[in-house]
Amino acid sequence: MNPDNPVVRLCVQGMEAETRGDDAAARRLFVRAWETAADDYEACVAAHYVARHQLTARATLDWNAECLRRAELVADERVRGFFPSLHLNMARAHQELGDRDSAREHFRQAARRLADAPPGPYGDWGRYAVAEGLRATGGGADGRDERLRELLTGLCARADLVPLALVLPAFVGDLGTDDDRVRLLTALGMLHAGRRLPAAEQESLGGIIASLRASADV
Repeated sequence: MNPDNPVVRLCVQGMEAETRGDDAAARRLFVRAWETAADDYEACVAAHYVARHQLTARATLDWNAECLRRAELVADERVRGFFPSLHLNMARAHQELGDRDSAREHFRQAARRLADAPPGPYGDWGRYAVAEGLRATGGGADGRDERLRELLTGLCARADLVPLALVLPAFVGDLGTDDDRVRLLTALGMLHAGRRLPAAEQESLGGIIASLRASADV
């Protein structure tokens, strides 16, 4: 985004106010950004931030819907990377209102657009949030071996960071696709081949891998 754009500049000031804990000032700045917006792109940017400071779940949903609508009207490279986040915000707003089906559909749409998100921590965070939302609404990976959760809990308890760094990204970011299952199996296979776990955990890991492979073949 162009930092010299007046709407962007107001939104940056609003985020700085948020950082200071001054939500009232942040909200005023975001509303000013909305009132300043001269086209759909600027309105999309402003609506995203206005949505963050609504007092009700319904108002939050309405502003997120307006933000998504404006992005769809722009429909060019300026907003392409916004869509995973916009659908994620819509999904969370529907969740807050208890509309599980609508939430699940927006989580799925966010998942389909994840490739458009900027690479790096921002994109990773979006994937993890979408995967969590899909699991919560019945649209993602389910029935994963409980032994895997127990294994990861044990690794966390003793802060065994190298195995965690290898497995957690694939586990937490599992969207339930075939590619995600392969990614998880690959990480688990590498950990098993390294033979760095205690004997009981090593044996359990072998069983986890066998179970995941068997379910993939069903």
